Amino acid sequence: ATQADVYREVSDFVQSALDGYNVCLFSYGQTGSGKTHTMQGSGGGEMRGIIPRAAEQILYETQDMRNQNWEFKMSASYLEIYNEELKDLLEGVRTAKSLISDKASIKMEGALLNSPIASTRSKKLAGALPPLDGPVQLSIKKSKDGHTYVEGLTEININTQDPKQGLKELEALMKIAGKARSVARTDIHARSSRSHSVFKVNLIGFNSKSGAVMNGSLNLCDLAGSERLQRTGNSSNAKLLKETKAINKSLSNLGMVFNALANKQKHIPYRNSKLTYLLQDCLSGEGKSLMLVNLSPTVESGNESLCSLRFAQQVGQVLFGKIKKNTDNMSNNNLRLQKHRTG
Repeated sequence: ATQADVYREVSDFVQSALDGYNVCLFSYGQTGSGKTHTMQGSGGGEMRGIIPRAAEQILYETQDMRNQNWEFKMSASYLEIYNEELKDLLEGVRTAKSLISDKASIKMEGALLNSPIASTRSKKLAGALPPLDGPVQLSIKKSKDGHTYVEGLTEININTQDPKQGLKELEALMKIAGKARSVARTDIHARSSRSHSVFKVNLIGFNSKSGAVMNGSLNLCDLAGSERLQRTGNSSNAKLLKETKAINKSLSNLGMVFNALANKQKHIPYRNSKLTYLLQDCLSGEGKSLMLVNLSPTVESGNESLCSLRFAQQVGQVLFGKIKKNTDNMSNNNLRLQKHRTG
């Protein structure tokens, strides 16, 4: 299947985020099976992956919805889960001590942000931003309304007034994140991802005529590859061995969550891993999830491919039931919306 074919299969899920749902798309499979290619792709043409295509769909759809009195605000974050620790892949953007405004432009190299309001916003955020000489300590929290979020994570406002500019901004963020991603060489793959990555788009829309408010999110998750130590050659390298154990344990916990959901168990072990806890909103009755399984075409990968298909079968048995849409009325959200506009 081409990248366009794959995206046609998932485009309705992207639309659901605009409609006010929490959505997650997983890319699953063994090391070297094409998960990152599925999500990110390469270049600006037919080889683009799900992330740039989803961003394009969202930005142009928000333009069309203006004719129906809708206005949208869009922000993006990008993190990885490495050895069960959260890492902000957009932390480099903090060197400018600013967020991207609707009229901002990004210098493609160097992660420098250029905005008419950068200087005033820098002063406003200077006290809240962490020192630049050390990583930010990220932690998963629960909001008052029960939704999960990551405290300390960089979240960038994206231009929704001009889709072309918004796409340029997202492309720049993707480059920054790509340079920060944890990768290593194994016997199977020259650049094996050693972490799960989650690219998240938050959407808030409000209708000036009806006063309706919609809050949706799209989580695009590139899972680290499931691995057998015998094939990857990691057993002799202490660092790679630790990474492999963390990856396999996290994927096992993901399987336990899906198994508990399929069997309608009262207790779902979301908190057994950072990945499932982070994505709890999408894996519960308030979200939609889809897993894309990537298979390697090599004969040597037959056993791993069979395991991936069995996992896909397990996931396919999960039924969330009636899914909750995150909608409200403007009168109930005035303070929160005003904060979002000025924040």
